[in-house]
Amino acid sequence: MTEAAHIAVIKGDGIGIDVTEAALAVVDAACAKVGLPAPRQSAIAAGAGHFAETGLDIEPGGEERAGAADAIFLGAIGLPSVRHADGTEISPHLRLRDRFGLYAGVRPVKAYPNAPQRLSDPRAAQIDMVILRESTEGLFYSAAVHGRSEIIGDTEVRDTLRITRGTTEKLHDFGFRLARRRKERGQSGRLTCVDKANVFASMAFFRKIFDEVAERYPEVETGYNYVDAQALDLIRRPWDFDVMVMENMFGDILSDLAGGLVGGMGMAACAEIGDETGLFQPAHGSAPDIMGQDKANPLAAILSGALMLDYLAEKTGVAGYADGAGVIEDAVASGFAANDLRPMEFGGDMGTRAVTAAVLDRVG
Repeated sequence: MTEAAHIAVIKGDGIGIDVTEAALAVVDAACAKVGLPAPRQSAIAAGAGHFAETGLDIEPGGEERAGAADAIFLGAIGLPSVRHADGTEISPHLRLRDRFGLYAGVRPVKAYPNAPQRLSDPRAAQIDMVILRESTEGLFYSAAVHGRSEIIGDTEVRDTLRITRGTTEKLHDFGFRLARRRKERGQSGRLTCVDKANVFASMAFFRKIFDEVAERYPEVETGYNYVDAQALDLIRRPWDFDVMVMENMFGDILSDLAGGLVGGMGMAACAEIGDETGLFQPAHGSAPDIMGQDKANPLAAILSGALMLDYLAEKTGVAGYADGAGVIEDAVASGFAANDLRPMEFGGDMGTRAVTAAVLDRVG
């Protein structure tokens, strides 16, 4: 019998608890469907609630335990009422990204039938793209949790935007391989470099490395877009894009914009992958105002669970995990097609438990 994969679970704050439980129930069911044991879970306490109780944003030894697992699943982190003295949020997940080099932030954006489509053009139903966000440097290199800002009294703060060759080469290589795989699965497989190379030397460097890596992938079609033009094009013609690779802050902003095109952040799955481990989470916030009220849309977390299974297939060499990921993805797609998934987030009549139950029924 295949040995169960080991995942570290950080439920976090707010609806993170609700959607994590939903996602892991679906992951377990999908594994059973394909004849694999459910992943073995190790719970790790972290987040704003944990900080309010203990003064620590993650339990002692929590980072080490997370890194020892095959993958990390995170619900959501943050509470508006809990802040550091400087006003910044509690953000242990940013430190996990940095510590474990989770440079490849994969954010799929897919339109489903009967889910809200914010654009009136019928081509919006064809949206199926991936925003690839570098997740360890860029402007987030100076995120407050890292203590790297230059604070000059009460008159000035300087944050550094950092682009390194080592990380950027790995990011672009990941992007080209992702684009190639998508082309093999019937997508356009076009990789667009999104930057601000006309203004910033760091972004010109980012594009230069993109061009160098592109020489190794002649079969992949490439394109370029300045980030402001890309924001416009995500409204004007998002169906023309497949994979877009970009700096950290650009990806943070554009992935939320793109999520809005296909219903909302309740559909925004996310994988953050490094050389040794991966972290998987819904890209939405903790929404403490609806915590425990059976109102949260769990689909972003459930789809993040599918991304985690796909990752585990590659990491462990157990192909069945990829089959399990496909089971989850098919369950969500067929559920929307049959109008059996109607989250309250979209004005529907189904809360967290009902949406989860509907997906579980289709996973079988």
